[in-house]
Amino acid sequence: MNAKQKFYSLILLLTVISGFFIYGTLTEDDKQQQDFETYYKIYALSIPDNLTFAGEKVPLNDFDVKERYDRELLTNVYWQSQTLLILKRANRYFPTIKSILESNGIPADFKYLALAESGLQNVVSPAGATGFWQLLDKTGKAYGLEITDEVDERYHFEKSTEAACKYFKEAYSEFNNWALVAASYNMGIDGVKRQLQAQGVNNYYDLYLNTETSRYVLRTLALKEVLEHPTKYGFNFSRKQLYDDIPTIKVKVTKTIPDLAKFALDNGANYKLLKLLNPWLRKSTLTVKEGKTYFICLPKDKVTQTELIEKISNDTIDLLNTHFKMVEEDAISVLEHKIEKGETLSSIAKKYNVSVADIRKWNNFTDEPKLGSVIKIKNKIEE
Repeated sequence: MNAKQKFYSLILLLTVISGFFIYGTLTEDDKQQQDFETYYKIYALSIPDNLTFAGEKVPLNDFDVKERYDRELLTNVYWQSQTLLILKRANRYFPTIKSILESNGIPADFKYLALAESGLQNVVSPAGATGFWQLLDKTGKAYGLEITDEVDERYHFEKSTEAACKYFKEAYSEFNNWALVAASYNMGIDGVKRQLQAQGVNNYYDLYLNTETSRYVLRTLALKEVLEHPTKYGFNFSRKQLYDDIPTIKVKVTKTIPDLAKFALDNGANYKLLKLLNPWLRKSTLTVKEGKTYFICLPKDKVTQTELIEKISNDTIDLLNTHFKMVEEDAISVLEHKIEKGETLSSIAKKYNVSVADIRKWNNFTDEPKLGSVIKIKNKIEE
């Protein structure tokens, strides 16, 4: 080693020694701050050169559109836990959503609206919007969903997606533009129409809107970008860490089930699993009116471990082929009685061993029935 090399080696050694000395004299807070500045980095994100929604070009040359998109991309990339959970859930639900959209002629990009709406969770908004697609009671009923105390099909994954598709088609017939359709899903068809007319423009990106709707389509686009290119934005996972679809057996239900918890237990599952797979069941009972049919999902791995496996066809089994105790109403016959001279409701009730109140309820009586009237009597069948 020559003199020059020895000199530089000495300088380097003194620098290292002084660094250790200085670091050793720092307080714990100073050391933490130094480590933070050295190792923790937050990066601005590059905006893609081209963006489209449902095949329609997004005008990124508009500074406002570009900055709104930048905000949503940053928000979703750096909200890592939420976005990673969305990536996991999307693996379970997107195939079915995409299939339903396609069968209804709706562009596949609309599956990302479900992410913007609910993150693929059955949440309820302060306004009462419910389910993956955040449908209000009135809207859900308008698009064919059953909403009662016992059944709320806004929580039914497939049926609520079909209802959303009906809305998208109606809105597209009005706007002939998919970005406006998406905006109207947040703001309403009439709301978007009023703003278009008031502002004299003809597309979503030129509209001045309330904050929520202004962010809505851009949030959808940001989620699309992250889900299509997760590793580009730092999301790393293996295939086995994603949430898979849950294989189920569908029970065709045409009779009232008085106790869903017992029904689930009797058929190899439990109430928790039944409710998780059928969130549209809102009570512990299911009343089935004549002519009505429901399909209740039970976990396939549980049901197929019972003797019911022999009665399953195409992953479907009829309720009457399961372990099912019929509600008492199904074991009741309906008789007709013609009121004769001298008879009263009291004497008729005594004859059939029922109460006057029951006769009134079965026949919707408020006044006394007239002579010759035919009334209904419900009589339990003897076993």
